[in-house]
Amino acid sequence: MSEALELNRARWDELARLHGQDDYYDVEGFLAGRCALSARERDEMTAAVGSLSDVDLLHVQCHFGLGTLSWARLGARVTGLDFSGVAVERARALATASGLEARFVQADAQRLPGDLAASFDVVFASYGVLPWIADVAAWMTSAATALRPGGVLVLIDGHPLTQMIDTAEPVRFDFPYQGGAAHWLPSTTFYADSATRLQTTHTVQYPHGLGEIVTAAVAAGLRVTSLAEYLDAESPQGRQKLMVRGQDGRWRLFLAGQEIPIEYALHAPLP
Repeated sequence: MSEALELNRARWDELARLHGQDDYYDVEGFLAGRCALSARERDEMTAAVGSLSDVDLLHVQCHFGLGTLSWARLGARVTGLDFSGVAVERARALATASGLEARFVQADAQRLPGDLAASFDVVFASYGVLPWIADVAAWMTSAATALRPGGVLVLIDGHPLTQMIDTAEPVRFDFPYQGGAAHWLPSTTFYADSATRLQTTHTVQYPHGLGEIVTAAVAAGLRVTSLAEYLDAESPQGRQKLMVRGQDGRWRLFLAGQEIPIEYALHAPLP
């Protein structure tokens, strides 16, 4: 395992121990029956798949399982995958506590276990996905390998343009748009609670532009049928200081008075 992957896994092990003890992840509400998925996640899944009845779904980079188990509650047969062993153990405990059936697997999303091949109707991933991935081509190949013919990848993530921005007034960029080079970033806080100081002091993240992402999907044998860019979001995703919340409750980001895309959604079936 590379030094960068080990460093990122240590960060996510630490986050998996902390998350759910704050207001950002409403574990109590989930256990009481609430859905932990955003409206955009549900809408994109409906557009790509329709009903989840009799659907086998692989949730990649599932963290501690709230989203995965929400898909189970909506009718899918679910498998969650994450490289953090702490997250996987927490997800299994959450499945038991909720009474929902799910399988959770510890693995790197760039190198899926062989027994997951051609096993799923949907591969799903959302929010904070590809910036953590060194090899986006390997990630897409894993997603394609996991799908049955006719299955579909549904990916929702922060827009790579927004990833670049450090400040909006004045406009300043501190991260590349694309290229995939590793960037070692000092950080002792995290998006769910900026007041908590973490023991892990750095992460490694990777810039992937939309062209690189779509090209990797096509090269993996997927057929991109939809790529939507969104100017609003349900949550600021840790960028509250940059974004403005409108009267409709949605978050937006303005540069020089113009809205810029902050999320994208990609649908890519396997022929």
